[in-house]
Amino acid sequence: MDITKIVLRHIKLPLTAPFRTHQGTITNRSLIIVEAHDSEGWCGYGEVTAFNAPFYTYETTSTAWDILINFIIPQIQFGELEHPCDLSKSFQSVMGHPMAKAGLEGAIWDLFSKKQNVSLRELIGGTSETVRAGAVLSLSDSLEEDVRGLKDNGYQRYKLKVNLGQEEELIKKVQKVDPDLPIMIDANGMYSENNIPHLLELDQYGLMMIEQPFQAGDFFLHKKLQKQLKTPICLDESVMSFHDAKQAVELESCKVINIKISRVGGLSEAIKIHDFCLQKDIPVWCGGMVESGISKAHNLALASLPNFTIPGDLSGSSRYFEKDIIKPEIEVVNGMIKVPEQPGIGVEVDKNYLKEVTLDVHQAHVNE
Repeated sequence: MDITKIVLRHIKLPLTAPFRTHQGTITNRSLIIVEAHDSEGWCGYGEVTAFNAPFYTYETTSTAWDILINFIIPQIQFGELEHPCDLSKSFQSVMGHPMAKAGLEGAIWDLFSKKQNVSLRELIGGTSETVRAGAVLSLSDSLEEDVRGLKDNGYQRYKLKVNLGQEEELIKKVQKVDPDLPIMIDANGMYSENNIPHLLELDQYGLMMIEQPFQAGDFFLHKKLQKQLKTPICLDESVMSFHDAKQAVELESCKVINIKISRVGGLSEAIKIHDFCLQKDIPVWCGGMVESGISKAHNLALASLPNFTIPGDLSGSSRYFEKDIIKPEIEVVNGMIKVPEQPGIGVEVDKNYLKEVTLDVHQAHVNE
């Protein structure tokens, strides 16, 4: 692929409103934008979506920055890459750090599809030209107002971040706006085995699913709950790889899987999980990470695959940011988002604004 340079940009995007979960609050989104340049002047963009603090997984913006610069980028034989999937072999000697890997692989996927003059959706075999929008509602004093605004825009799924003991109160607030809205709750692993009776009481609300009730990796406890619970369990943090997805399905620990490109180490692994779940009749949806339009564009391509039958964390640029780093920004129209059709991820990066929000830059010249 004749890649000559990898550029990392540590950026900070201000949020329109604080994003709160039981794990903490963020007011600015710190991200790493990855650029892959080749000798012909093409540039592909990826994004590392780790947070500043290790509350979601162990990765952080600073650890991803260090791992990319000192371990991942130096060991890759970029001159031998013929396809983005080839990167996984180079990654094998670096244990973990899927978000760092996913950011680099994303840039390679974008570059490769641009050079092939096809959209990323076409390249990976996506079948949908539009995808359904879903909203994530953080812990907020203006929940009902937020839901009304999202309903007016046609959002087709409402995910509530919850605190232990407040689930019913939050569910009822949303149902007060419209009792027919499709609702799910996201626990981010906060429950314990002692909370199973409490979780069983939530069956009465007919939720779409309960996402990641127990801590990551606890396939046993999720299986125990799913046997008793009518509401489908969806796994998020527990599924860090194809291997995890296979375990979760074979052990019957869940009925739904949330696929996040960054959490599973890149688009190649995400596609493998999608294909496996399609074979096993396990529906999937695309998770979000409060990310910029670059990552959203990658997500839209992934969500165009046929087994993404549930609206994901797919929202417009204005959902979180006053201004995104892409143009035109991603928009929700009547609850739907158009998957970009242009080559690569199909969006143009606003280079001036990207430069404005950049805190630090690292350049690595490769194949020299």
